[in-house]
Amino acid sequence: MKVAVVGTGYVGLVTGVVLAKLGADVTCVDNDKAKLKKLREGISPIYEPGIEDLMKQGVEEGRLRYSDSVAKATKESDIVFIAVGTPPMEDGTPDIRAVKAVAREIAKNVSHYTVIVNKSTVPVGTGELVTQILREEGLTDEMAEVVSNPEFLREGSACYDALNPDRIVIGANSRRAASKVVELYWPVQRPMFITDLASAELIKYASNSFLAMKISFINAISRLCELCGADVQDVAKGLGADARIGNQFLQAGLGWGGSCFPKDVSGLITVSEQFGYDFKLLKEVVNINEDQTINFMCRLENRLGGLKGRTIGLLGLAFKPNTDDIRDAKSLAIIEFAKARGAKIKACDRIAAENVKAIHPDIEIVDDPYAVAEDADAVILVTEWAEFRNLDLAKLAKPMKSKVLFDGRRLYGPARAERAGLEYHTIGSGNGARLFD
Repeated sequence: MKVAVVGTGYVGLVTGVVLAKLGADVTCVDNDKAKLKKLREGISPIYEPGIEDLMKQGVEEGRLRYSDSVAKATKESDIVFIAVGTPPMEDGTPDIRAVKAVAREIAKNVSHYTVIVNKSTVPVGTGELVTQILREEGLTDEMAEVVSNPEFLREGSACYDALNPDRIVIGANSRRAASKVVELYWPVQRPMFITDLASAELIKYASNSFLAMKISFINAISRLCELCGADVQDVAKGLGADARIGNQFLQAGLGWGGSCFPKDVSGLITVSEQFGYDFKLLKEVVNINEDQTINFMCRLENRLGGLKGRTIGLLGLAFKPNTDDIRDAKSLAIIEFAKARGAKIKACDRIAAENVKAIHPDIEIVDDPYAVAEDADAVILVTEWAEFRNLDLAKLAKPMKSKVLFDGRRLYGPARAERAGLEYHTIGSGNGARLFD
């Protein structure tokens, strides 16, 4: 089957290389000449484990190519994916101007029955909007139909997730269009859910918002644990053992970030308001998430007696391990909080450092995690990269001015830290939580 994927960002490129792996004949389209040059050289514009191997395999086997022509790719394809960015606007509404522009360009170049698939995360009603664009260009259902096929990829394991999905959601208004996409994904042999367009669009928002809610819930519980002497990890284990709840997304920490949760939660709140529903629950989910990092930094500020003139070392900058993505990363909130109070920032993240440096050129970037601790008044673990898990904490402590470690991901534990001579602070642990260290 011939497939075009318009947009080679995170979702588009992963979709394209994985469909090629599954046996489709794929053309990835982008209008960014510099990005296309890199792609043709086998260099991924995003950091994602395994993606360059899949790119190489697809090209070598003749199933993957790159183009700057939406028109040519559309004419040659049976299915065209729209995978362009839909960033939130100031009011939280997803910006779908790129989706509309690409849909119109596709519509002008359809030469045979073609299924247009919305892969971008879009508000409810976008499928009908794209259908309207097709009709305005004179295309009937006999020539072109629209399908919603939301992605559920986790950055850092996106290629694996695309090849091993929990489920594939296909929203369509006709059996013919749905069957075409079912055929494309058939090699995956995973559960497929066929719905109408609106339901598929809402499933994406609802899924990410629910997961964000679980994270905010356990972080709210972590605050209570700090006050009452409980340990949030034990509480989470007890919660997660209940099959009705499950143990995923119950890891207390600095909060959620990245490209999906903030955008999708905000998008669902805004879409709900447009339909006349005030989604107060989700608004509080956002408030808890934002307050989590502020509370953490206020604890650090109180411990040090102020941050002015202090040096704060950061281990990690990306919003999560195995990605260079810093969108809504908690490192940015930490840096802004500390700088506003006169602190100096030193940070280590081999993958995401340059992205943060572009926003905060005045922070010091080091390649060695131990260098972060030199003359530091405190070190904060921000991102639980694998290389930080097995650090020699005694070596980390030695050059510190004040041997204070704030663990934002509950990675080390008090016993390990204190054996290394570090004063240990983390999230969701009260005084009573150390009885069995």
